[in-house]
Amino acid sequence: MRSVICVNERFDAIWPFAADYWHDRWEENGGCEFYRTENSDARAPQLVSDPASVQRLVLLGLTVGSEDLEPFTSLEECYYESQFEKLSETEIEAAIARGVSFIPHRVDVYWGQSVSEFGLALTLCALRRIPQTYAAIKDSLKLWDYIPEVGKPGQRGAQFGDDTRFTNGTLAGKRVRVVGAGNIGARYSSFCTALGAQVAIWDPFAPDASFVVAGAKRCFHLSELVKDAEIFVPMVPLKDDTRGLVTAELIDALPHGSLVVQVTRAAICDTDALYRRVLNDELALAADVFKPEPIALDSPLIGRANVVHTPHNAGRTIDANHAYADDLISRFKPR
Repeated sequence: MRSVICVNERFDAIWPFAADYWHDRWEENGGCEFYRTENSDARAPQLVSDPASVQRLVLLGLTVGSEDLEPFTSLEECYYESQFEKLSETEIEAAIARGVSFIPHRVDVYWGQSVSEFGLALTLCALRRIPQTYAAIKDSLKLWDYIPEVGKPGQRGAQFGDDTRFTNGTLAGKRVRVVGAGNIGARYSSFCTALGAQVAIWDPFAPDASFVVAGAKRCFHLSELVKDAEIFVPMVPLKDDTRGLVTAELIDALPHGSLVVQVTRAAICDTDALYRRVLNDELALAADVFKPEPIALDSPLIGRANVVHTPHNAGRTIDANHAYADDLISRFKPR
């Protein structure tokens, strides 16, 4: 059994650590040849000697056409990831007809854990204002002065750092309202449930089991989901039918002081309405994604007391990139 992986640096720029991890995994299970190139014009038959003897082929970041697979006459299984020339349906059918099985790329199954954990971290950071206080004490010790000379109702007191204008304190007991019970939303919901939150999810396509596993109540109407939210978390992928799914009307229906957490795509929401309410100090925002991106350094959202912001890096961890490789490896036939 001859297994070959060919990688162009373009792939490494998007999926760092994944190709080498894949190589190591196959090395541990029977051996693997590994070819990496920086030549943007390189093709698989140029990199691999005696391609006719290869049974398993992985092409990462290379241009792929029918002429690239034809020399691999003994090929049984193939996975390719290319942002450039790709096989047409006719070419794929021709390869299948001669016995080649193509391994499918399952979108977004691998970074569900990374994004959902990041969403939880943003939620906790926003509730307790961790980034804001971290930044503030680099320049001043004023935040250490908790106790006023005379205590008054509603006034900041001993070891109290929360902003009572917005949802704050512990996640336990909070009404968390999530849009989407998929690979990210259901995981995030289960984390919140485990920490004692009262979670409800809207997702008309998810099976009942998703809500049971997440420990969440199923909500059948978005208008009902938003009306009592203390923490509102849209967690669906951005597609034609989800763009603007959370309308301005729904944003305006969120209770004053609610926290909105965004870790998938900003454009799921009407961002004009969302940012208007955030800038008016009506909502708090914890966001890894923005519209547009990158967010401008002079954006009024930057550095606000009611905003936690990160640069769209919730998903891409070494673990997620390894999970990408693991998922694909598991779909090849056992050897």
